[in-house]
Amino acid sequence: MKATIWHNPKCGTSRKTLEILKERQGIDLTVVEYLKEPPSRAKLSQLFADAGMSPQEGLRLRGTDAEERGLPDASDEDVLAAMEADPILINRPLVETEKGVRLCRPQDLVFEIL
Repeated sequence: MKATIWHNPKCGTSRKTLEILKERQGIDLTVVEYLKEPPSRAKLSQLFADAGMSPQEGLRLRGTDAEERGLPDASDEDVLAAMEADPILINRPLVETEKGVRLCRPQDLVFEIL
């Protein structure tokens, strides 16, 4: 099974999710440090749609200025544009497999798509 994790190595939950993926047999893993290689707006839109969530639900509030910028109440397009321009606004870790996409907070949510 192929799996891609949009990972931040400074995040404990992201590191724990990555460990789960590495320990699992038969996973062809791609690790994307999204702060260095941000996903495109189209990719973000696809990930959130496949996860069954809105861009606002994938918005990182803690440690960002998202609330001050009014992003929790902004349009999907405005949130996606902000995330594309400033990837720290993307909540993590996002994991994609052929079984779906999950925002793995907590990390055990990754098991739903393995």
